Amino acid sequence: MNKVKIDFVSDVACPWCAVGLGGLLAAIERIGPEAEFEIHMQPFELNPDMPKGGQNTGERLMKKYGFDKPRLQENRRVIAERAAAVGMLMHQTDDSRSYNTFDAHRLLHWAGTLGQAQQVALKRSLLKTYHFDNLDTSESDVLAQAARDAGLDAEAAREVVASGRYADEVRADQEKWRNLGISSVPSVIINDKYLVSGGQPPEVFEQALRQVASGG
Repeated sequence: MNKVKIDFVSDVACPWCAVGLGGLLAAIERIGPEAEFEIHMQPFELNPDMPKGGQNTGERLMKKYGFDKPRLQENRRVIAERAAAVGMLMHQTDDSRSYNTFDAHRLLHWAGTLGQAQQVALKRSLLKTYHFDNLDTSESDVLAQAARDAGLDAEAAREVVASGRYADEVRADQEKWRNLGISSVPSVIINDKYLVSGGQPPEVFEQALRQVASGG
């Protein structure tokens, strides 16, 4: 059985990362036992300077990209449909806010020390927390609940957040990916060699993974 390493570089704040993760996991499920997949969630902060309390997401996006309100709403509709199609539900409203995600990345690093399944489960939980529940991912109570929802030890998660652990590791990982030329997410690196960019549907990931797994 061929082993395939996958580095999923993304941010909890990125809605297209939810689409991409859902597509990737669906592709892996389709391939089944034909290959063994090793998945690592890698950190990338889209808004590292996001202040405490966050910012209104719609206002931020309209200012950043020059969107008007109808285009913002259409963009949200398309993303929500794409996300729902791969089992990643979203609920973005005019009141939705963008939050700092650094501590969420620290918690994901911790989950990665527990195992692949735990890290993927926490990533899914954090994406729901951010894009469906619209809760502040810089708050320890929110992060502890996300860990609990993922089947992890909430008190252990709370201790990680309070301790500041894994901050250096997360910063080093982010710098590594930027130095390798990653400037947008999601970026999916397969076997340290092949790149699939963007929130692709399952078919795109399946084709790429099958090709790599077969040695093509």
